[in-house]
Amino acid sequence: MLTVEETIGVTEAAQIPQQRGEQLLDNAVRYAEERHWDVFPGTWLEAVEGRERCSCGAECAVPGAHAVKPDWSTQATGSGVGARRMWSKTPKASILLPTGRTFDAIEVPESAGFLALARMERMELTLGPVTCTPDRRMFFFVLPGAAAKVPDLVRKLGWVPASIDLVTRGEGHYVAAPPTRIGGVGAVQWARRPTPANRWLPDAEELISPLAYACGREAAEARSRAQ
Repeated sequence: MLTVEETIGVTEAAQIPQQRGEQLLDNAVRYAEERHWDVFPGTWLEAVEGRERCSCGAECAVPGAHAVKPDWSTQATGSGVGARRMWSKTPKASILLPTGRTFDAIEVPESAGFLALARMERMELTLGPVTCTPDRRMFFFVLPGAAAKVPDLVRKLGWVPASIDLVTRGEGHYVAAPPTRIGGVGAVQWARRPTPANRWLPDAEELISPLAYACGREAAEARSRAQ
């Protein structure tokens, strides 16, 4: 069987013309079996009067990529068999990954995220997987526990967390995984795909300096433009 590393990447995700059920099922199973990530099915997009609408039937904030029920955390499974069973019942469902279990995720604006990535590469930092969403957000996967300590780490660097658009997703939250489509405008993609080299995730402390710097720089530029 092909591995996640061989089948999931930025180029492939960018070429997805539609969210096909077999891709979702296969990827959900691989995330559970090969990365040991918990997964659970979310909503999906449906064609209604020439428009793509969320299956929840409401004008929601994240069409096609949010939890169906409030008790979503009890539905999440790390079993490939369990994932196959759930997506066989709802083949068009988005793939959602709970945070606060095997990983937390640091969320930043896309432009700041790519600036931080370039700086991290120059610093030769070890990165975990990184996703990029169609609403121009990036999620850096780090070890669990980041949500509790990132705000203090950012303050120690001289930034106010709320002012630089840097958010951490931990226990009680989730992120959408490729190839989930959001709002009919595009698919979640890997900016840094899962590989054997990043199976062991970095601690938030290793990445927070370049991330906070990039977010702070972008926030300062935005304030300057507004004046």
